[in-house]
Amino acid sequence: MDTPDPGLARLADALRISTSFTDWRDERTTVPDDTVRAVLGALGVDPADPDAALAERVDERWRRVLPPVVVARRGRATEVPVHAPAGARVRAELVLDGADDARPLELDADGEEREVDGRRLVARTLRLPDDVAIGDHRIRAVIAPTATVPGGEDGGGSGADAVHETPLVLAPDVLGMPDRVGDDRLWGFAVQLYSVRSARSWGVGDLGDLRELAVWSARELGAGFVQVNPLHAAQPVAPLEPSPYLPTSRRFVNPLYLRVEDVPEYAALDPDDRARIDALAAGVRDRAAGADLIDRDDAWTAKREALALLHAAPRSAEREAAFTAYREREGDELAGFAAWSALAVRHGGDARAWPEELRDPASVAVADALADTDAGAEAELAAWLQWQLDEQLHAVQTAARGAGMPLGVVHDLAVGVQPGGADAWRLGDVYAAGFEVGAPPDAFNQLGQNWHQPPYRPDRLADAGYAPLRSLARALLRHGGGIRIDHIIGMFRLWWVPDGAEADAGTYVRYDSDAILGVLALEAARAGAVIIGEDLGVVEPSAREDLAELGVLGTSILWFERDGDGAPLPAERWRELCLASASTHDLPPTAGYLTGVHVDLRDRLGLLTRPVDEERAADDADRRGWLDEVRSRVPGVPDDPADDLEATIAALDRYVALTPARLVGVALTDATGDVRVQNQPGTLDEHPNWRIPLSGPDGRPVTLEQVTGDGRARRLGLAVRDALADAPAGHRDRDADADADVDVDVDVRERA
Repeated sequence: MDTPDPGLARLADALRISTSFTDWRDERTTVPDDTVRAVLGALGVDPADPDAALAERVDERWRRVLPPVVVARRGRATEVPVHAPAGARVRAELVLDGADDARPLELDADGEEREVDGRRLVARTLRLPDDVAIGDHRIRAVIAPTATVPGGEDGGGSGADAVHETPLVLAPDVLGMPDRVGDDRLWGFAVQLYSVRSARSWGVGDLGDLRELAVWSARELGAGFVQVNPLHAAQPVAPLEPSPYLPTSRRFVNPLYLRVEDVPEYAALDPDDRARIDALAAGVRDRAAGADLIDRDDAWTAKREALALLHAAPRSAEREAAFTAYREREGDELAGFAAWSALAVRHGGDARAWPEELRDPASVAVADALADTDAGAEAELAAWLQWQLDEQLHAVQTAARGAGMPLGVVHDLAVGVQPGGADAWRLGDVYAAGFEVGAPPDAFNQLGQNWHQPPYRPDRLADAGYAPLRSLARALLRHGGGIRIDHIIGMFRLWWVPDGAEADAGTYVRYDSDAILGVLALEAARAGAVIIGEDLGVVEPSAREDLAELGVLGTSILWFERDGDGAPLPAERWRELCLASASTHDLPPTAGYLTGVHVDLRDRLGLLTRPVDEERAADDADRRGWLDEVRSRVPGVPDDPADDLEATIAALDRYVALTPARLVGVALTDATGDVRVQNQPGTLDEHPNWRIPLSGPDGRPVTLEQVTGDGRARRLGLAVRDALADAPAGHRDRDADADADVDVDVDVRERA
């Protein structure tokens, strides 16, 4: 193993940049110095003189009287550093959320001293009380002027007290499950909404379809939630990015999912306009019925024309007031997204390719461009579409909860966004330039992965008080009972890949996971929602421990749950705090997995790093091991799964229900016997990722009406419901050390 430059290593360590890491083979790998220097440059640090850069880093911290934000957990002792001129009189106060008066805080005596910019500064520590309610508070440090301290903004000499404030985000000590769930264990379908099409949708599954599926599964099958793919926004005009995990914005929603006929103005529309909309719908439905793949561009082009007609239709005074109220509530974030959308219609969906003067959202050129009548109309339409989505998402969650779902919709938060998309444009330097997020090589993706998304800069995220992340969570939970956070381990560390480099040429950059998870937990607590973290892949054990301690659920997939010796992990030793399932969207449907279609597909695409016969043999051995384990606990598994795939799938899902998992997910593809691979990690256009419609065992698309009317989905749902009801009691009294035996080292994500 090569030895990195010692000075560079010290600087990198201070900024939490890995100079080496343990790979999926449990081998130590050294990161090239050039990669480390590139990451430092992206963080605004000049690596030419590491010692000088490190000293400047320390000075920067001392120049701050208070940190940019403090995130703490309720009931836990928290210390906050305070830097002030030596000899100055300092007092600390706590201003509670919604209060005007301040509460004194305990402040330690002077500690370490340091000379910065010719001034002698001293470090002190304030302590937060443990009886403060969760919420958004403020810490205030007041530095009084003294005769012995040179004048300046930090106090001294003469003049008024210098007042410094920083936000205090106080998160719950433990989040856990919402009160309305109690000790119940819930199950629900996991769906890729765009693939779930009905007779009423426009070639792509929509929010009307989601509402109908949620209500049916709750009332008929006792489902407690429905989990959906990310519904994040895509481009405003075709061509659309097919991957829901590569959006232009995570803050806003893709209007492709709107049910046109559910817009209130549709019912009173001018007859000619209504006839036009109906003709557009009929054309899309006819073309979709004869197609083997989902055509988002065709569906959105037609739907956008229809929605533009509805936007132009007269609105009642009450409806106009509701639209105005929505825009005021969403404020600058909506205005920025609408501005990007309007400019993207004219200049394309990648802001990096726009005229230079338009790349800064605050520029005069952007304001001038939006003053154009056509651009202003496009921005107005973009804002209106988001209002309609807000209304329809509310209708879905209301219907789901009304049908008996304790959680309702569980939304999905993607890892990141497109580098030239709306969020990257409007949030500017919160993202790091010159890098993309990915994953190092692992057992399932042996070439590594590049998800083509810019990473957050940890420093700028903290400087912003984690507002971008809080805004995302608040928006998702406005009409949802939970968030599944894709690749939640990225909130501990992310694999940064230099632009243009191979996926294995990156390194890990660490984030303040305590702060990130704390602000998300506060938003979830306020919404009465659950957080689920997709914690598959190469994961440090301490990360899972931190998530469990906060009450964030993990993700357990049957095929990957193994003990320290690699054997299938018995059901009673699975984690309680998790969403457990037999499969995930990054694996083939269970029917396909049982028949080995994923090996054939990866062989055909050149994604294997060993001979295909070896891959098949290993895959067969893994599958046999798990089927033997399931047979020992659940009746009905045939000797050859191909003899009765439906029975085998049901047995696997019933086995998952035997675990202590609080939530059990059932892929809707398993309820239809689908064998087609929705997403093949490690590919872009080589496989039609994210364009596979929900299909039956014969590979032919099926409609939502067929799903709810056919006995197969009903049988599977009822089997899981009954298995949960019959599961042995006392799971939660099992040996707490059982979780330590879990060894998951397969990273199955691909976001592009």
